[in-house]
Amino acid sequence: MESKKIIQVEEKVPFKMLVPLSIQHMFAMFGASVLVPFIFGINPAVVLFMNGFGTLFFIFITKGKAPAYLGSSFAFLAPAGIVISKWGYHYALGGFVAVGICGCILALIIYKFGSDWIDTVLPPAAMGPVVALIGLELAGTAASNAGLKDEMIDMKNVIVFLVTLLTAVIGSVVFKKFLSVIPILIAIIVGYVAALLCGIVDFTEVSTAAWLSLPNFTAPKFKLEAILIILPVLLVVTSEHIGHQIVTSKIVNRDLIKDPGLHRSLLGDYISTTLSGFVGSVPTTTYGENIGVMAMTKVYSVYVIGGAAVLSVACSFIGKMTTLINTIPGPVIGGISFLLYGMIGASGIRILVDAQVDYGKSRNMAMTSVIFVTGLSGVAVQFGSIQLSGMVLACVVGMLMGLMFYGLDKLNLTNDRENG
Repeated sequence: MESKKIIQVEEKVPFKMLVPLSIQHMFAMFGASVLVPFIFGINPAVVLFMNGFGTLFFIFITKGKAPAYLGSSFAFLAPAGIVISKWGYHYALGGFVAVGICGCILALIIYKFGSDWIDTVLPPAAMGPVVALIGLELAGTAASNAGLKDEMIDMKNVIVFLVTLLTAVIGSVVFKKFLSVIPILIAIIVGYVAALLCGIVDFTEVSTAAWLSLPNFTAPKFKLEAILIILPVLLVVTSEHIGHQIVTSKIVNRDLIKDPGLHRSLLGDYISTTLSGFVGSVPTTTYGENIGVMAMTKVYSVYVIGGAAVLSVACSFIGKMTTLINTIPGPVIGGISFLLYGMIGASGIRILVDAQVDYGKSRNMAMTSVIFVTGLSGVAVQFGSIQLSGMVLACVVGMLMGLMFYGLDKLNLTNDRENG
């Protein structure tokens, strides 16, 4: 295999390559995906099960044409936290199911009326910065995971962080042949060894964990008030999904919005969320960490994504393995995230470059400027229990500006329409 050879979406991968490539994807999503059930106070085993099962279902729905890993969604944390504090986790699950069903209905509407509206509502001058914000707004999370924002910075964390990051960066440039497609996995292993040497890995929970255990499946309960608190998250997840599909399209050099279609990818995502709610897991969403892995390694095969999903399902039944993976310390996850989140941000800039956005046009300059500042300023808008901020708020602002310019064009009031 030549260095940096692209492995396309539909290409099968030899088993000896499939295993490490799949492990790499599973590790990339693990830290963030397991964090959500920890915040909700539930066992992560059922989440690993549904993340894997949901990803396999997503691949089936999208006919194996959209490489994406479905991990735990952070968008539900605030409203679900309110519901859990008032009525308990069972009623939050009912809200998850409701969002999933409404999302499936939205997918059917898009199937009926098409997705061409995206180019009008979010032109490249808007979509580029929105996609960039997917990675950029996570920069602080990467630094926090690494322990770089603590009041008292531990030099052990800094050492492990730098070892992990430098291994990933140098490996992506220096490694050749098969090693060139698993720099993330190698960086995680090297970072983990560095963490062991620095004495920041705790094996206490591993020694007490059972070898085999069933995921703790839980049934939902439904309450209209709880559903209404969680339902507005539909806008957040849909905006995030569209952004992820567009950035993935740029990475794999295919228009996934058209083929397999936004309706199929949304349907796969929301069916996964619906099923997750029915069995006691948290909602799922396409994961930026795994998009970053594809961008770095140029391995886009859905067979690799599927392999990671199978491993996730298997891990949900092996208590010691799940616990062992969970001992990967924050500085290792932070070191990897520094690179992966930055690559997602760079993909947004690539949209602007590839579309040859003309910043001599006032509308393009205005859209990009306002969207970037909205997403990075920390501004938040509250609608009841739902707070829009960061990339999601920037996406909404971009859509409103796109509609405004479209209306002004129709009224022949714009001064740059003839050039665009």
